[in-house]
Amino acid sequence: MVERAGAEALGAASLRRAIARTPSLTAPAVVAVVGAGACVFVAMADPTTPAGVTPSCPTKALFGVTCPGCGTARMLYCLLRGDLVGAAHFNAVALLAVPLLLWSYLAWVWSKARRKPLSRWQDWRWSPVVVAGVLTLWFVVRLLPMEPFAALRV
Repeated sequence: MVERAGAEALGAASLRRAIARTPSLTAPAVVAVVGAGACVFVAMADPTTPAGVTPSCPTKALFGVTCPGCGTARMLYCLLRGDLVGAAHFNAVALLAVPLLLWSYLAWVWSKARRKPLSRWQDWRWSPVVVAGVLTLWFVVRLLPMEPFAALRV
């Protein structure tokens, strides 16, 4: 009887150690589910339809200014449909950010699963400065009233 209790305690302890060594992929799974849900919503809502289900940009509604994120939902809709030209038309910078975001997500999952850090672009020294510069430039260029920049407004 005592031996059995000791064996069960030993088995429980080894199970706890095995669980502690197993990487937790709960957070990446939640992010994947939320991202997939957002993609399904955008695909079904069709943000290219005026006065549709998706809300309009609050920055554009309040200030009448095309912000750097304007057109991102429509870009994602076109991207999900395989229309790269349409996606670039609605928000070229957001389209360029998609591979970077996928890289970050996959590096995060890899690091969690293998418990070894993998290089990510946002860890590079100049990444914050480059991202801020690109977004600022995109914001300014989209507001210029002359051609060819006026065509960037959505």
